[in-house]
Amino acid sequence: MDNYNWNCLSLAKITAVTIALLILAACAAVGPNYVRPTAAIEGNYKEIEGWKVAQPQDNTLRGEWWEIFNEPELNAFVSQVSISNQTVAAAEAQFRQAQSLVQQSRANFFPLVTAGVGVTNSSLSTTIARSTNPRFSSMLYSMPVNVSWEIDVWGRIRRLVESSQAGAQASAADLQTAQLSAQASLAQDYFQLRAVDAQRRVLDESVADFQKSLELTNNRYTAGIASRADVLLAETLLKTTQAQAVDVGVQRAQLEHAIAILIGKTPAEVSVPVMPLSTQPPAIPMGLSSELLERRPDIAAAERRVAAANAQIGVAEAAYYPSVSLASTGGFQTGDFSKWISLPSRFWAVGPNITQIVFDGGLRQGQTEEARAFYDQNVALYRETVLTGFQEVEDNIAALRILEAEAQIQDEAVRAAQQTVAVVTNQYKAGITSYLDVITAQTAALNNERTAINIHGSRLNASVLLIKALGGGWNVSKLP
Repeated sequence: MDNYNWNCLSLAKITAVTIALLILAACAAVGPNYVRPTAAIEGNYKEIEGWKVAQPQDNTLRGEWWEIFNEPELNAFVSQVSISNQTVAAAEAQFRQAQSLVQQSRANFFPLVTAGVGVTNSSLSTTIARSTNPRFSSMLYSMPVNVSWEIDVWGRIRRLVESSQAGAQASAADLQTAQLSAQASLAQDYFQLRAVDAQRRVLDESVADFQKSLELTNNRYTAGIASRADVLLAETLLKTTQAQAVDVGVQRAQLEHAIAILIGKTPAEVSVPVMPLSTQPPAIPMGLSSELLERRPDIAAAERRVAAANAQIGVAEAAYYPSVSLASTGGFQTGDFSKWISLPSRFWAVGPNITQIVFDGGLRQGQTEEARAFYDQNVALYRETVLTGFQEVEDNIAALRILEAEAQIQDEAVRAAQQTVAVVTNQYKAGITSYLDVITAQTAALNNERTAINIHGSRLNASVLLIKALGGGWNVSKLP
């Protein structure tokens, strides 16, 4: 049989072996197939009883959740978070990095092709050259093309791609978590700043009232009706309140600076005008408790990490099986430069390669046990994330329900304190009570007004946190 027929027969055998390996590679990959871990889910939220929610109840949050507060300036600030916030930018870069890892994993499905050009000048030792060839040196010109391809017989590459894809999805959910966290922080800072503005307004109004009281007391002292102690008490209350009005400016400046950083700007670039605190806590759509698993990006990220860890078990178990690859090389090779690229100078070689680790001292077993332990760790973290998510929802539902009742009582206390100031002031003018009673009533009224503002701010803060705990309108269907 001539060389041509022999080569054709050999190539046919290699092709048959390769096809058989490819068919085997189409079988299921080693390692466990992923099943989503179970998590304890109640039928509904415990704290929702007695709290009025948005109607209809199946109307879930969607899209730009901050618009539910109807605050145009807040909308303008939050819209800049996704563009300029540096924490979000870092999370977006991590997501792109995870996407590139998917591309790297998928590249293993395809052959690796390398090409090169080589010129080698070699010289034999004197003793060998004298006994074999009178030539002491030779030139070798080569232009090889090498192809190597790992055939994914046991599914190692498929599990690797599966793991990297789940990791990229987890990174995408992390990006959404970073955005939601920054948006919620900005909304909290914004409403806290508005509460500080309301505090400053109340303090300024009280300063004006206390200034009038001081003038009244001075007039009464001049007329011999009031004592010097009354004047000093009025002056003390006035100065104390003025100091408090100045002090809230520190907190306002810090909140304004925090808003600037959250939208990726320096504090010098952002100035928030003073505005009254008129926003009321909105009715927030809740949905079913089971939907929380699909609506919180941090829960989705934890679940995707479980899937990635599960696939890594398959990658580790594939090491127990033989590695199958197909290698080939071909090109031109000659010792004569003038005949380098010519038909007689061509060469080729092709064939499968199967290798099996015979002894590794327990390395593969250790790697497999590590992968299984890492999977168990991620399952536990996923379940903990789910429990934390339900806790945050329940906490803020309870906060809104309780704060609403507290606000109603506090509003009544404010009205009663204001009436007390009017009554006690008239009694003081009539000489029935001392000025100390007036000071006490005025201080109580101011404290109650400030407490009412704090409760209002806390209700808005709890509304923001509840929306964040519900996922802020995000849904797992948005994962790439």
